Amino acid sequence: MADGTSAAGGTVAARLAELGVELPDVAAPVAAYVPAVRTGRYVHTSGQLPFVDGALPATGKVGDGEGLVPPDDAAHLARVCALNALAAVQHLVGDLDRVVRVVKVVGFVASDPSFTGQPGVVNGASTVLGEIFGDAGVHARSAVGVAVLPLDSPVEVELLVELAE
Repeated sequence: MADGTSAAGGTVAARLAELGVELPDVAAPVAAYVPAVRTGRYVHTSGQLPFVDGALPATGKVGDGEGLVPPDDAAHLARVCALNALAAVQHLVGDLDRVVRVVKVVGFVASDPSFTGQPGVVNGASTVLGEIFGDAGVHARSAVGVAVLPLDSPVEVELLVELAE
């Protein structure tokens, strides 16, 4: 937040520790792009996949039924994507206490054709941002169902955050 405090009254790092969350190392790009770009007071992240220790913990389409990634599992993966995006922001700007607002979240969900619960999946990202940043984590959002994502990932999330001047 602007004064360097999180919803819990401490730094973002202290809030992450309180939540038991450790930001991962920045995921290496899988193509010709960078994880995040700053323009003025804004940082745009590239779409982040739910890499954990360099690997995707699940692949495939999200939906209800055999052979599909359950929506609750996909929501957890969206949370991982958001944490990976925050790691990219931190790597670029040095300190998440500089974030004064999460402006927008865009979540992509590789969906079985009958699945329409994309907003619930992307809530995994939105919820963790609210837990970390409090009111400054409340954001505009899109939750989009797509046929396929890179590396057959079930979800991908990108962020737009505003920094203090």
